[in-house]
Amino acid sequence: MRLISPDASPRGWPLTGALALALLTLGGCSQMPKLSELTSATGDKVLGFVRPYRVEVVQGNVLTKELLASVKPGMPRAQVQDLLGSPMLTDVFHEERWDYIFTIRRQGTEPQRRHVVVWFEGDALKSVDAPSDIPTERDFVASINSFKPKGDSPKLALSEAERKALPAPAKQAPAAVEPMGPVRSYPPLEPRS
Repeated sequence: MRLISPDASPRGWPLTGALALALLTLGGCSQMPKLSELTSATGDKVLGFVRPYRVEVVQGNVLTKELLASVKPGMPRAQVQDLLGSPMLTDVFHEERWDYIFTIRRQGTEPQRRHVVVWFEGDALKSVDAPSDIPTERDFVASINSFKPKGDSPKLALSEAERKALPAPAKQAPAAVEPMGPVRSYPPLEPRS
């Protein structure tokens, strides 16, 4: 009993197989979830359990309340640049304005962006326009510090009472230092007369 007719050509089979494979592949694509369904609302996890690596991006100058308090009206441009650093943006058409922009994106922390504008009159500092949420140095370090120790942090210093309770160190006589290596004798530096 023969299932294939004698006039059927086996040359059409690879084309039929490729067509069937393409239809199955396209049918499977319709069942794939959308990218928005794969990631969480914040975009932190893919498929609900895989957390992709995010590159830390830091751009600009970190300006804190302490740095901004150090610049005073009337300072020359060079001194302002020494204190605050080079501005991120200077414009040939607006030479009296320097823009300091700071952005940071770190995994596990909220992104930060600050924009400070420094105004000059000639070569002297006229004013500084800064947002009200400029942090102190301590607050800035706390905002980017992603390391949170578990439990109580270790004690780093002794109190005065604990220092007095410590035993006094034992007195040791200084050891005589002997020369190391071969001992050499050198001729006198002055000529003999």
